[in-house]
Amino acid sequence: MDETPLQPEDTGASEALMPGLDLPETAPDPGYQVLARKYRPSKFEDLIGQEPMVRTLTNAFAAGRIAHAYMLTGVRGIGKTTTARLIARALNYASDEIDAPSMNLAIPGVHCEAIARSAHVDVMEMDAASRTGVGDIREILEGVRYAPVSARYKVYIIDEVHMLSTSAFNALLKTLEEPPEHAKFIFATTEIRKVPVTVLSRCQRFDLKRIDREELTDHLERICRMENASVDREGLSLIARAAEGSVRDALSLLDQAIVQGSEEDGPVSAPQIRDMLGLADRARVLDLLEQALTGKTSEALDELASLYDAGGDPVVITRDLLDFVHALSRVKAAGSGADLGEAADTVERLASLADAQSLGQLTRLWKILLTGLDDVRNAPDPLAAADMTVLRLAAAATLPGPEEAARILAAHPASPASAPAGEAPGKPEPASMAPAGALPVRDSAPVFEPVSPPDRQQPDGEVPMDGPATFEELIRLLREKRDIALQTDVERYVRPAGFKPGSFTYQPEPDCPPDLGQRLAKRLLEWTGARWAILASGDAQGGETWAERRKRLEEERLERARRDPAVTEALRLFPGAEILSVRESDSDKTETSTTEKRA
Repeated sequence: MDETPLQPEDTGASEALMPGLDLPETAPDPGYQVLARKYRPSKFEDLIGQEPMVRTLTNAFAAGRIAHAYMLTGVRGIGKTTTARLIARALNYASDEIDAPSMNLAIPGVHCEAIARSAHVDVMEMDAASRTGVGDIREILEGVRYAPVSARYKVYIIDEVHMLSTSAFNALLKTLEEPPEHAKFIFATTEIRKVPVTVLSRCQRFDLKRIDREELTDHLERICRMENASVDREGLSLIARAAEGSVRDALSLLDQAIVQGSEEDGPVSAPQIRDMLGLADRARVLDLLEQALTGKTSEALDELASLYDAGGDPVVITRDLLDFVHALSRVKAAGSGADLGEAADTVERLASLADAQSLGQLTRLWKILLTGLDDVRNAPDPLAAADMTVLRLAAAATLPGPEEAARILAAHPASPASAPAGEAPGKPEPASMAPAGALPVRDSAPVFEPVSPPDRQQPDGEVPMDGPATFEELIRLLREKRDIALQTDVERYVRPAGFKPGSFTYQPEPDCPPDLGQRLAKRLLEWTGARWAILASGDAQGGETWAERRKRLEEERLERARRDPAVTEALRLFPGAEILSVRESDSDKTETSTTEKRA
C-alpha cells in the first residue's frame, strides 16, 4: 500500500492566503492611469505651492513637537487628501536606517506603499460626506483605545469633516481633547467655517493655498515633457486659468487637451484648447474692451456678436472684461512693472489703454462690469444683457473721470446769477451747497423727465426758463407752494451736487424715498412749465442737506451769542442760566439776536 501522503488537487487553493492579507508579487497591469492619479505627489517635495505648511511640519517633526490632530483646508483638488496620506506616512515612517517619524519620504518606508494605496490596517480613511452620523464616529472611537497592529500610530483621516452632524462632532470632542498617545487625527475640509470652533481649537490648522497660475503652468509643462506630449505654453496657461488654482482640475483638463492633437498635426495649440474649454479668444475680448473705451460702440457690439457666434459664453466674456479692467487698474496703480500673468504683447496693449484712463474711471468701469456680470448670469437672454453692459461701458468712457470733474467744478465757481439771496454778487456759493469735489452722474443713474437739448445749450449765466436758479431758490419755491411732504423730503434726504436751471443732480441719503426725483420733476413741470432733469447718483459727492445746514447755522449763531460780551456778562450774573435759542430779528436780516435765558 502506497503510504505517500495524498496531495491536494492543483486548484490554486493551497496558495491562497487569508482575504485582505495576500498581496500578489506582481500587480496586474492597471492600463491607462489618468494624470491626476499618475502624478499624485509621493513625497512632500512634490507638493507645489505649499512651502509654508511643509516648512512648519518639517520643523515640528525635527523638534519632536508633533500635534495629535491636524486640520487641512482649501479648495477642491488642491491636495488635502494627498497631504493627509503623506502626513500619515511621515508619522509611521520606518526603514532599515530610520525608525522614527520623518518628513523625508524619498526612500519609501515599510508602511509607505500600503498607506499610499489606502490599504494599511492602522490608517483608516473615512468620507464624512457619506458617513455623517454619530454611530459612524462611535465606531471609530471604540477602536481608538486599541494599540496599532503594526505601525507606530493609528491614524484616522476624515475627509469633508464639515459634513459630520452636530452629535457626531460632540462625540468626537472628548477624544480630541485627550487622545491616546498612539492615535492621530487628520481632518480635511473645503468648508472650514462649517467646522465648530470647539473642534478647530483642538487641531493644528493648515490652509492649503490656491496654486499661482504661472506656477501651475510650469507644473503642467513638466508633466507634458514626461508624457512626451506637446502643448503650447499659452494653451497650458489657459488650462491653469480655468482650473482656478486646483491641481486636480488642471490635470484633468490636461488629460483632455493632450488628445486634441496628434504627431502629424504638431503641438496642441492655444485656439484648440480655447475651443475645448469653451472660452472666447482673450485677444478679441481685449479688442472688444478697447473699442468700447474708445467710443467705437458699433464695432464693439459687432465684436461681441462675433464672439458669441464663435461659441463664446457671454458670462465668460464679461468675466474676461472684468479681468482686463482689473489688470488696467493694477497697471495704473503699480506702473508697468505690475505682475499681470499675461503675454508680453497683451501687457503692452494693457499699458497703452491704462494711460488713457484715470484710476477713478477704471474704478467706475469695474463697478459697471461687476453689476453687468450679475445681469448676464440672471437675464433670460444673456447676450442681450452683455450688449447692455458693453453699452454702459461705452457711455461711461465718454464721461470725465471723478478727478477731472472735481478740477472742472473747482475752476468754475457759481455765477452771479446763481448766488443765494442776501449774498453779494460774485460771492461763491457756500461749499455745502456746491462742493468742489462733486462727481458727475454715473451712466446708470436714474433720470427723471430729462431736459430737452435746447435747454442744455443755454450760455452760462442765462436762465432759460422761469423757476429756481439755485438750490436755495428751490427750497424757497417749495415753501411758497406749501408742498409740505415734498419740502420735508428734499430738506432731509437731498445732498445737492450740481444745480442749474432745468437740471439738478443730488446724492440721496440712505433712507431717501426712491421716487423723490420723479415727484420733484413732476412738481417743477407744473410750477415752471418746463421739463427738469433730476438725477440721483450715489457716487455724487453732495454737500449738506438743508436740514444739516439749518442745524449748522443755528449752532454757529449760538456760538456767536456765547461769545457776545453782554451775553457772557448775563450768564455770569445768573449762575445756571442757559442759552436756549437765537432768533433773527424780523426788522432786518442782520445777525442781531434775542437771547432767551433760563434761571
